[in-house]
Amino acid sequence: MAEEQVGVVTHFFGKIGVAAVRITAGEIKVGDTIHIKGHTTDFTQTVASIQMEHGSVPSARTGDEVGIKVAEAAREHDVVYKLVD
Repeated sequence: MAEEQVGVVTHFFGKIGVAAVRITAGEIKVGDTIHIKGHTTDFTQTVASIQMEHGSVPSARTGDEVGIKVAEAAREHDVVYKLVD
């Protein structure tokens, strides 16, 4: 499966397990599979929810700053890829 870079992690909230992500290209939607990779980070998961300005949204596009619930710890500057067919 191919990957396309869609964003970068700008902050990680450890207590609630949420990564703040700036979307730099393309779009992600609830249900998409993403791969977060960095120096010590490398995991793949399905996007269960996306939040923007304290409200749930179905998708995020280039320029959006969103919160994504993540299964593992992410770190600032980790790159977010979307898996595409």
